[in-house]
Amino acid sequence: MARELTFATYLAPSIRPAYELVVREVAGRLGVTARLVTGRYLAQVRGEELDFAFVCGLPYVRLHGEEPRVEALAAPVLVGERYHDRPVYFSDVVVRHDSPYETFGDLRGATWAYNEPDSHSGYLVTLYRLCTIGERGEFFGATVMTGFHQESLRRVAAGEVDASAIDSQVLAVALVEDPELAGKIRVIDTLGPSTIQPLVATPRADDNLRREVAAAVTTLTAAGDESGTLAHTAIDRWVAVEDGRYDDIRAMLAEVEAAGLSF
Repeated sequence: MARELTFATYLAPSIRPAYELVVREVAGRLGVTARLVTGRYLAQVRGEELDFAFVCGLPYVRLHGEEPRVEALAAPVLVGERYHDRPVYFSDVVVRHDSPYETFGDLRGATWAYNEPDSHSGYLVTLYRLCTIGERGEFFGATVMTGFHQESLRRVAAGEVDASAIDSQVLAVALVEDPELAGKIRVIDTLGPSTIQPLVATPRADDNLRREVAAAVTTLTAAGDESGTLAHTAIDRWVAVEDGRYDDIRAMLAEVEAAGLSF
């Protein structure tokens, strides 16, 4: 009997239903058993505990650099004209609806929330913006790590922090699930686009299994999803991606590291 395949997600909990759908569809199409777990630490992706993982682009480029067998296979294309039918996303800079801030530059001295340092959309891309505008010292008055985009968004809406960069997919889902949120926040800037978070194979997955899983995942479309899960999570379809797609994030990381910027 074939062993059970183990997938892990290291991404926003609000998008988890989409990853659960992917795992169910892979299991059905390949005729295997598979499960989705919550990733505990990123080193799992390099080891023998997992077969596949949904990870952020920033840890992906780091993991692939350490272990080339950690390989990007597929990624979602989101719903919306701003994505131009590509596997990319943005980080929308949000403030409370009644705040005085109108531009990113206005945020000097403000309180900034970010989800965690292994996040491209909530952390690295913000540091990259600071690089591009020539900032090398302290820009924000204070920074607060929240753990998740949803928590950063909650704190902005509640007036507990001034601003945050929110993954555009997470923001889209949050606005659907809580329509009143639209009246509590404003988007004052957009960072990106950046190549979106991939499904990756770990060293434990052999080449044949990688091909089979990639082929299964890239057949998934919102139009063919009777459950409505992909549409609810703002996904139009899944497409194949290769490692080179993530050179944009590598370039941002290199610039940020060269500047010595961090929170």
